[in-house]
This record gives sequence, C-alpha cells and structure tokens, in this order.
Amino acid sequence: MNAETIIAGLDIGTTGCKCTVFDTEGKRLAKAYRTYELTEPCEAQETDAGAIMDAVYAVLHEAAEQYPEISGIGVTSFGETFVMTDAAGQPLHGAMLYTDPRGREQCRQLSEEIGDERICEITGLRPHEMYSLPKMMWLLQNRPEVYERASFIFLMEDFVVYHLTGTRQIDDSLATRTMAFDVQKLDWSREILIKAGIDRDRLSHPVRTGTDAGCVTQETADRTGLSVHTHIISVSHDQVAAAVGAGAFDASVAVDGAGTVECITPVYDHLPDMKVMYRDYFAVVPYVFPGKYVAYAFSYTGGALLQWCTQKLARGEKETAEKEGISVNALLEQKYLKEHGNKPGTLLVLPHFACAATPYMDTGSRGVITGLTLESSVSDIYRGCMEGIVYEMLVNMKGLESSGCRFEKMNATGGGARSEIWMQMKADILNLPVTALEETDAGTAGCAMITGTAMGYYRDLTEAYQHMVHERKTFRPDKEMHRKYMQVYARYEKMYQAVRPLME
Repeated sequence: MNAETIIAGLDIGTTGCKCTVFDTEGKRLAKAYRTYELTEPCEAQETDAGAIMDAVYAVLHEAAEQYPEISGIGVTSFGETFVMTDAAGQPLHGAMLYTDPRGREQCRQLSEEIGDERICEITGLRPHEMYSLPKMMWLLQNRPEVYERASFIFLMEDFVVYHLTGTRQIDDSLATRTMAFDVQKLDWSREILIKAGIDRDRLSHPVRTGTDAGCVTQETADRTGLSVHTHIISVSHDQVAAAVGAGAFDASVAVDGAGTVECITPVYDHLPDMKVMYRDYFAVVPYVFPGKYVAYAFSYTGGALLQWCTQKLARGEKETAEKEGISVNALLEQKYLKEHGNKPGTLLVLPHFACAATPYMDTGSRGVITGLTLESSVSDIYRGCMEGIVYEMLVNMKGLESSGCRFEKMNATGGGARSEIWMQMKADILNLPVTALEETDAGTAGCAMITGTAMGYYRDLTEAYQHMVHERKTFRPDKEMHRKYMQVYARYEKMYQAVRPLME
C-alpha cells in the first residue's frame, strides 16, 4: 500500500485519545486508544496536558508500528479546555476543563464591561463560564505568577499540533470555544482581549479548518516512528469534524449526534440571526466552508440517560438480555412494543438528569418523570426516556427555526443510530427523514475526510464523503404517529416551566 493512500485521524477527548488509520477508500486499517485521568483538586476540575501529550505519542507510536507510511494526520479535539505553557510548550498548571467552576465571577465582570449581547455579536456565544476566556482571567487574577511565566496559551488541538510540528496554529472552530474569537472577522477579538487583560500574542495563530501545519519534527519522528514527511493537519473542534463526517455540507442537512450527549448540528449558509441565537444559547461556529456556520443545540443526557436507565433500573432485564444474546436496550424496546404496541408512552420524562443544556442552560434544573403508577415497568420508563430526549430536541428545533434554520433531513451518527426503533421515533416526532450512517463515529470519519482533502487525495469534501461514508437506512416520518406524538408534546413543552419552581 502506497504512502499516498494512508491517512489518520487523531481525536483528543476529555478522558482519552485515539488514532484511527484509514486508506483513502474509507477502510479502517487500525485504531489505537489511550486514556488519561482527570484531576479534581479542591473546587477545580482539571486534566494533565502533559499526560494527554504522552497518550498522543503512545497512540501515534502504535499506529506507526503498523503503518509507518502514514502521510497525513488530522488533529481534532474537545473544546474550551486550555493550558498555559512555557516557551518549550511545557504546562505551567493543570489544564482547566469546561466543567471547572472557576471563572464565573470573571465572566460576570466581562459581561458588565462589554455587555452580553455585544459579546454574542462578536463571538457567536452567549457569555458563560464554561468557555476558556473567563478561566484565563481567573488565572491572571488569582495566580498571576503563572500568567507572567506563560509564553503560550493553548487549547488541546493547537497544544498537540505545536508539540508534533513546532507550529503554533489553531483552527477557527476551536478558537471560537474560547469566547475571545470574532466569528465574522475570523480573528481574535482585540476588543474582548483588551478588556479581559489577556495578551493576544500568547494565543495561537487562527487558521481555517483543515490547514496543514507542516511535517512532524525529527524529535516527533524519533519518538513515534512516523516519517519526517508525515503532515499534521489542524482539523477542528470535534463537533465540526462530526458534522463533516455526517455529510452536513449545506443548510438542507443537519446532524443528529446520538451519543452520550444528544446534539443537533445544523448548517447555516450565512451568519444567522444573532438575537435568536443569544436568546436560546445556541453557539455560532465558523464552518469548514467559507461563509458558512454551524450551531450546537444539545441535551447533556442523550445516550447517558438511556445508560442510567439500563444500569440503575434494569439489572434483571440485563441478565435476561445476556442470556438471549441481545443488548438490554433492544430487550427493553421490544418489551415495550410487545406490551403496548407502537404508540407513544404514558410517561413524560424531562431529561435534565445532568442539568439543562440549550435552550435553557440551567444548571439548577433536574430530571423529572411524571405519570408513574404501580403498573409502570422498566420498559415504560425506558420508552419515556427515549421520547423525552427527542421531545427536548424538538424544543431546540423550534428555536432553531426562528433563526432561519430550515433543514430538510437529518443524518444520524453515534451509538444511538444503531437503534431502528429510536431512529423511527425521531423521524416521527421531528417530522423529518432521518438517515442512519454506517459509520457511527462521524468525528473520526470527518477528521479523515478533512485530512485527505487537505492532502489533495480528494477534490473536495463531497468526493471524500462518497469514498469514506455510507448511508445505512433512511427512516421516514409516519404522519399518523407524528399526530399522536404531537398530542403528547403539547404537554411536554409546558413541563419545564411547570416543574422548575419546585426544584429551588
């Protein structure tokens, strides 16, 4: 196999990283994975950036042992988390995760000085302490010695790219997650950084998604076994890579990311109405296609809620499923159909079991199940959870529609896309065709597609998609089922406002 036909995607996650090797026809050749631990000192949530880099070297070494001729590796990562380093790129503190509560007061300070809506107009983000900039301000104010020693400030994608190549660049989509990036000018916001007191020169140079950072250094080659001719590509924030891997190339198609988190990612052919995006906490992110943007509408508990149900409530059913050689999820789905037929459940589930994401961003909200009786079974609760997750996404879809978003179909990825019952439910409730893709890990596929295109193996991403991704099945909405679900949804959309005062 020629060097020109081997590419790889390097995906940096919150708790682990993986390197997946492909040929340019989309065939998976190898995968290497390493985990790293999160550290949680008092009142903080951090990760060790040095340990992340060690894991990166390990997965690259494992991949290169089998395929030393890898010609290009794309790097994608989770967002927000950042670290300040010395001139050699060595971390000076624990990398602060998006879940770290520090930065709340600094976010408020910045909002008072600039104004929430002005920040959103510039950055595409409604101010929130989850983003990088308020936490950078916290370090500046509370650990000034760290900031003074810092030569560079990295998020995880550009941190890894710098160590592999010596090039300091960050792609636009990840830079957006700092709350310091101008989504229209595609550059760091001078206005915001001055108010925050953060030196622009410490931040990496912003580049378009899919920009070649150059070849690996001799030191990287020696440590990993890669060729010194291996190119490293700055790909994107992981959600953007997933949108590409799901084939969402224009406003007609959105992504249904049916993973641990349930996320809808629509595409905008132009900058959306920022007032609507501000109202519903939808993030606006520059896309790989010039002039286009994506947004994130999500629930913290997608697959995570179904996992809670199977692990906490369905232990007996899990044993039965193992004996029958099927998943406990499939057993619960089938049990509900056997008992009730294909009709909406009688339970309403507000899926805020890990707080509420868009359009509320309410950390005080909690999960609720209504309609329980002595006759209620685990399969009833499981069905209610499945429906509640989709109803929550319909709430988000209605918000997106008011911003001018009008997608005509959804491409589904993630583990949830394997459930035909859930895919049909989504088509029926959302009243849209939903296509399940063969490649459930769209982020990995998207990373490889962007890398192959940057390396010149494909004319464009459309050709890359044709080679690397295959559609499994399209589920079309049933009009009668949609009508029945909408009768239930009329009650669901009142649920949050009705029960939220009881959670104080």
